[in-house]
Amino acid sequence: MEPITTGAVTTPVAAKTVPQSRTEMQLSFSPLVKQTANAVVNVYAEKTVQSRSPFADDPFFQQFFGQRMPNRSEKQSSLGSGVIVGGNGIVVTNNHVIEGADDIKVALADGREFESKVILKDERLDLAVLKIQSDAPFETVPLGDSDAVEVGDLVLAIGNPFGVGQTVTSGIVSALARNQVSSGDFGFFIQTDAAINPGNSGGGLINMNGELIGINTAIFSRGGGSNGVGFAIPANLVKVFVASAEGGNGSFVRPYIGASFEPVTSEVAEALGLDRARGALVSAVVEDGPADKAGLKPGQVIVAVNGISVEHPDALGYRLTTVGIGQEAKLSVSDNGKQHDVTMTLARAPETSPRDERLIEGRTPFAGAVVANLSPRLADELRMSTASQGVVITEVNRGSPAARVGFQPKDIIIAINGTAIDTSATLETVAGADPSLWRVEIERNGQRIRQFFR
Repeated sequence: MEPITTGAVTTPVAAKTVPQSRTEMQLSFSPLVKQTANAVVNVYAEKTVQSRSPFADDPFFQQFFGQRMPNRSEKQSSLGSGVIVGGNGIVVTNNHVIEGADDIKVALADGREFESKVILKDERLDLAVLKIQSDAPFETVPLGDSDAVEVGDLVLAIGNPFGVGQTVTSGIVSALARNQVSSGDFGFFIQTDAAINPGNSGGGLINMNGELIGINTAIFSRGGGSNGVGFAIPANLVKVFVASAEGGNGSFVRPYIGASFEPVTSEVAEALGLDRARGALVSAVVEDGPADKAGLKPGQVIVAVNGISVEHPDALGYRLTTVGIGQEAKLSVSDNGKQHDVTMTLARAPETSPRDERLIEGRTPFAGAVVANLSPRLADELRMSTASQGVVITEVNRGSPAARVGFQPKDIIIAINGTAIDTSATLETVAGADPSLWRVEIERNGQRIRQFFR
């Protein structure tokens, strides 16, 4: 065993071994399951949805009901899993398990059920923290260090697949730092071949020390069942998220970098003198942002954060998020084949100009649109590039003129009838005119679009 020296204390590192005998091959996971399974729960989420009448557009029925066609309301239920990480009833699950729910219940392995409430959720990370509405003490699973996980480590996946009841599957960690797994913004998953199926979402990925190393979140499947390729959100991110929830924050704040990044391809790696294709290539830097103040320049490659290798831009975002707001991160930067370190202070995105949200009304194609002045903070909330500038549509009311002509949230209004739109107040003033022809220029997903309306 090699000792790890941490200041004046020396901590031994437990050696990892493979089974050496038939007796060892017959060892059971049962003690580990008994230690952890009671803290893995079922999460039942129920929401009320309005179903539109199939006769809503029928002229005959509109003669009797006008535009107020009777709609039906119905209950929709979803089932997932969760893990109790706090003895006071703090539960971690996936956001998609509880999204839009009016009522959330948590069922324990012993059959007890409790009402619960959401105290923090984040669509981009697909994480949610619940609080069980009870003063009773609960068994927990301790949060482990997901950075200590290695490919080949044995793991258990515990959850409620297909609603059949609590189920335990075993496997190994088959890959780390996986990105391009889901449609969300998060791209840093632990991959495992432990069977994960629908209903396992929000359940625990447990190591051999009985620690939670990940929240099971997604699978690759052609038929809806497990194909041995499952993904979990690492526990180190879960720690930061739970701490934010327990701190009373209404939303989860990511650090603002003030730069854009691209993956390093093999061609780029060869041109920049890197030994292999890894890291986050700086493509643009915002003036006076944290990256600019740290001295980052376009063309440089960030290869590590606090000594931990960065595989791709998503990994960079993950590493900085787990460092936390208000902390300093040491970035290892490769520049023309030479490597040096810079220090960047992590802060939340600034609101450089008041957003000044306004609902546009009147006889205008913009009627029904809510517009605001862009800032890095608003851009981050809207999941846009934090370098975006101008006036953006944040919301479009259903059935409004703005919706009918095709305006969408995140459209940036560049000009109207030749007048540059620099603020939401300017847009409201220009939109109040009544010309015979509207000439509108917008930016959507980085592309300029010109539209004409009468």
